[in-house]
Amino acid sequence: MKKYSILAAFVMFCLNGLCQSLPVIDTTQKVISGRKNSIAQQQKPYLILISADGFRWDYTDKYDAVNLKKFRAAGVEAQSMVPSYPSVTFPNHYAMVSGLYPSHSGLVNNTFYDRNRNDSYSMSNKTKVADGTWYGGTPLWVLAEQQKMLSASFYWVASEAAIKDTRPTYYYIYNEKIEMNSRIAAVVNWLKLPPEERPHLITFYLPQVDHAGHLYSPDAPETAHEVHFVDSAVNELYKAVKKTGLNVNFVFVADHGMTKVDNKNPLGVPVAIDTAKFKVSGDGILVELYAKDKTAIQSTFEELTKEAKDYKVYLKTDMPAKFHYGATDDWHDRIGDILLIPEWPKVFNLNNRKNTNPGWHGYDPTVVKDMHATFYAWGPAFKKHLNITAFPNVDVYNMIAEVLGLKITEKVDGTNVLANKILVKKTVRRKRRNEISY
Repeated sequence: MKKYSILAAFVMFCLNGLCQSLPVIDTTQKVISGRKNSIAQQQKPYLILISADGFRWDYTDKYDAVNLKKFRAAGVEAQSMVPSYPSVTFPNHYAMVSGLYPSHSGLVNNTFYDRNRNDSYSMSNKTKVADGTWYGGTPLWVLAEQQKMLSASFYWVASEAAIKDTRPTYYYIYNEKIEMNSRIAAVVNWLKLPPEERPHLITFYLPQVDHAGHLYSPDAPETAHEVHFVDSAVNELYKAVKKTGLNVNFVFVADHGMTKVDNKNPLGVPVAIDTAKFKVSGDGILVELYAKDKTAIQSTFEELTKEAKDYKVYLKTDMPAKFHYGATDDWHDRIGDILLIPEWPKVFNLNNRKNTNPGWHGYDPTVVKDMHATFYAWGPAFKKHLNITAFPNVDVYNMIAEVLGLKITEKVDGTNVLANKILVKKTVRRKRRNEISY
């Protein structure tokens, strides 16, 4: 018996040590206390901004997402939404809520180097993601909170960070452990709060389609399955919100699309790259070289240009204007001195991964239509049965600010073009004159 007792104690010791070494996943809701909607903001509309990561512009029809077809038919459908360059997750989620191109917001890629900090940002680094000093601009939830309107986030890029010392009133640390039913219930509970505590802007993020598209390709049955999952989840969210009796507006977006690449023949490390002279950041669809010695830039650029096959080489100072990703746009000094951009369907494999995913995004959306994202909107603020042409995703910022009656307080890249096309015009009767202004 004594032997068994010692063995049991040893096993328990090992298990306890193992548990202590594993990261603890925080699934609790965070609430910033002491905030209230002002009386004026309590009268404003409600809006839920839903992102389905990687939901390509044609997925709804390609995979017959019946609920999304119903919602878009009742409201607004864009032929597509054009992501900012590079067409990857973090920069584009932030572009929509900041109204800034990635080069202007400072979130220039999923991973990048900052010369002034002598430090790198990575979307996989929880500490960096939660550090508000990495993000420029004023995200929609910060704009709302500054103007005494409460906001909530069930995930969105940068929603965990105190940008301008402000987070949403209600938010969660990103994790994929919380079940969909619980996420929907949280949104409903927010909308059931008393008017002074009820958020008017809610963000809601769904990663499933992007995961499947990367691992299996945009044409795979696994991707179709996740499209149907998202379609069902949005429908369940809509039905649950409808029961609250509030007239809530819905905006359904994606950050980018997805395309099938030549993953059997990836591009390797170009011979001309000398890591003693350059810091290398990125992989796949955008490689950036940051010079340790500025005198090496021109000669390395010339050697790379001679060597280049299936990719293009640019100096930051000569990037085409359409990218908004050159020297004049680099407000935070975070873009590489030399950029290598593969030509579709090629991808780089600089890190010697054993397997390169068949699905990728990040290409120039003006050339590769597969990069385009989905945009639908429905609810009392939006026109009905309206189809519009493609538009840049930074315009989402201005449109949502208009729906919520928020004043944009700084220069942004977004315009009012989208808002003017899709929003129901409000009529304001003037007291002293019998006329209506629009």
